Amino acid sequence: MSTRIIVGDCRSILPTLPDESVHCVLTSPPYFRQRDYGMAGQIGQEATPADLAEALSLVFAEAHRVLRPDGCLWLQIGDTYAAGGNGGGGSLVAKRRQWTGAHERKGWRRQSPGFKEKDITLTPFLVADTLRADGWYLRSTIIWDKQTATEPPRLDRPSTAHEYLFLLTKAEVCRVRDPGEPWFRSTVWTIRPQPTHTGHPAVMPAELARRCIVSSTEPGDMVIDPFFGAGTTGLVSDRLKRNCVGIELNPEYAAMAQRRIEKDAGLFAQVAAE
Repeated sequence: MSTRIIVGDCRSILPTLPDESVHCVLTSPPYFRQRDYGMAGQIGQEATPADLAEALSLVFAEAHRVLRPDGCLWLQIGDTYAAGGNGGGGSLVAKRRQWTGAHERKGWRRQSPGFKEKDITLTPFLVADTLRADGWYLRSTIIWDKQTATEPPRLDRPSTAHEYLFLLTKAEVCRVRDPGEPWFRSTVWTIRPQPTHTGHPAVMPAELARRCIVSSTEPGDMVIDPFFGAGTTGLVSDRLKRNCVGIELNPEYAAMAQRRIEKDAGLFAQVAAE
């Protein structure tokens, strides 16, 4: 099996791929104003959740085109708070008004128009509903129970220990099937993130990718990830004897993904970076 890593903007690269050539899209795009990856034109820094949803709808319109008629999209995304620090309260509120660094000059520390400082944005659901309106079939909402707080508790709200995984399909009939594992019978998947020591700030767990891939593809199929990051989709695809195309805007992350997959596969690695 082979993994092809393409460096560049997925909005430019996806249109170059042939129609109906992919069996599965598995990806985790940048969350709304959660991290600044320092790349010109990066998705995730939009002014409002609606702007992010519009940007992602253009990406997934091309993903829809390259998918086979029975293909599916697994979209993993977390929510954020409207607060400038994205924490949504606590002692940071007073400090936030004093910050005068580069982030504030860029507008990073100001909540989006239409939101109050402590609002949660519900961005994942806005994105999912936008894709549904675009023609995707929204088949399932899966809660990823992380068993650990990724956003700590505050005095006025609980901690956050979950994210969302949406299953969307191109048509009513799709390739998603029960792989005979117990987790497929539930819309709550308990997967504790494991350290990867890659240096990437947001690495998808290999088990999360494995579940998506084994339930929607067969050996030899093609999987694509438009936001490749540290390359978990490619690493797991290779383990499961699937082919993979990963698109990554940041060349450092693309190189990181290549090293990670080659190390995992050893002498059997067939990884090409462009």
